[in-house]
Amino acid sequence: MRGLSKRFGANEVLKNISFEVADGEFCILLGPSGCGKSTLLRIIAGLEGPTDGEIAIDAQRVDHLAPRERDIAFVFQSYALYPHMTVFDNLAFALRLRRAGAVEITAKVTEAARLLEIQDLLERKPQALSGGQRQRVALGRAIVRQPKIFLFDEPLSNLDATLRAGMRVELARLHRRLRATIVYVTHDQAEALTLGEKIIVLNQGSIQQIGNASDIYRKPANTMVAGFVGSPRMNLLDGRLDDTGRHLDCGGFSIDLTPVLETALLRLAGDFLTIGVRPEHLRPTSEDQSWIRGEVDMVEDLGSDQFIYLHSGDIGLIARSGGQSLPQPGTIIGLQVAPSEVHLFRNGKRLEG
Repeated sequence: MRGLSKRFGANEVLKNISFEVADGEFCILLGPSGCGKSTLLRIIAGLEGPTDGEIAIDAQRVDHLAPRERDIAFVFQSYALYPHMTVFDNLAFALRLRRAGAVEITAKVTEAARLLEIQDLLERKPQALSGGQRQRVALGRAIVRQPKIFLFDEPLSNLDATLRAGMRVELARLHRRLRATIVYVTHDQAEALTLGEKIIVLNQGSIQQIGNASDIYRKPANTMVAGFVGSPRMNLLDGRLDDTGRHLDCGGFSIDLTPVLETALLRLAGDFLTIGVRPEHLRPTSEDQSWIRGEVDMVEDLGSDQFIYLHSGDIGLIARSGGQSLPQPGTIIGLQVAPSEVHLFRNGKRLEG
């Protein structure tokens, strides 16, 4: 993708999008609803045309080609199966359009069914399948075509949480077997962090960050990525740095940054900054050893994890409990964080060093 833009009238939904996907790579387009990720996928497929920019596959421009000429398979959110056809016929449909022979069709359908473990479903029709089984058939229909690129548009969003988790494992296993080139759209960060070898975070039509799961999670490029990726979300505290470079005025109370900074931020004195700390790094402690204190609003006990929701002044915070006894709502607790786990942002962008 080189300098790609898309406008609908005066509304620019994609702005100067440029990136590459390597052969055999699992690339995720991640972002909130309305960020332009599905439009971008449709442009790659040829279902929409770009306003500006170009698309190349194997170093050959394809933005002027019709969808059928791009050798791409598209897996939709809605499965898009033919209800009057059996599973076998759904899988074989694209091959028959290409006038493939009966032997080739049977071989490719059988192999796809084996990969997806749906051999026993070939004589059923879609209405006799579960949601997970229908999604496997949709995947199989793409696999039999053996395309250059697989495009997935939120394929698991119609499944319940348990099925989604299971299908993520199946997709990862399938990618390892096929080493297929995949571009996958999702708003689900768990899918992105689990499946993506390359993750492209989009917001309001622009690329916010490109990296692997560790890059995106541990070194977010800006406050949008920091707040969007992570569950629960990163704690973000906005304020103005005082003249000493060690205190952040948050408009009602001041946060002493001395415990979390190696040196004073004198070069940024007077600037507005955002401090970011992930909940798992904000640990409860005794008040006399705390970096910041807050009043507990609620405790979320998930069994394997317990999260404490609290507020300090007007700022809401989330901390992982750390496994000790859980505080009661209304109590005041202290919180501490290691300096290496503190993220600094100015004008929304990450500060390094």
